[in-house]
Amino acid sequence: MKRLRHKYNAKPTKQGGRTYASKAEARYAAALETRKRAGEVLFALEQVPIRLPGGTKYVVDFLVFEASGDVRFIDVKGVQTDAFKIKKREIEALFPFEIEVVK
Repeated sequence: MKRLRHKYNAKPTKQGGRTYASKAEARYAAALETRKRAGEVLFALEQVPIRLPGGTKYVVDFLVFEASGDVRFIDVKGVQTDAFKIKKREIEALFPFEIEVVK
């Protein structure tokens, strides 16, 4: 059986008992765990859906709650597609937060 590849060559990677969509996403999750142990991060939610008008849904990779009280929306991207850029602009126009892109 032929194995399907991700169109951007992302390789699913296990980290801490969970499978992430890419090596970069798994590395970011590991870094978050380190920051949690250091007390910089209280907790993080993963794969958080954001509903947009017209039935569109966007899933942000990490919603990070910092010890400082800040809340950060993080998306790990190797490639920023046109569809991503459009949804990011739409979300930031509708809601009072910014999506941070991490490579």
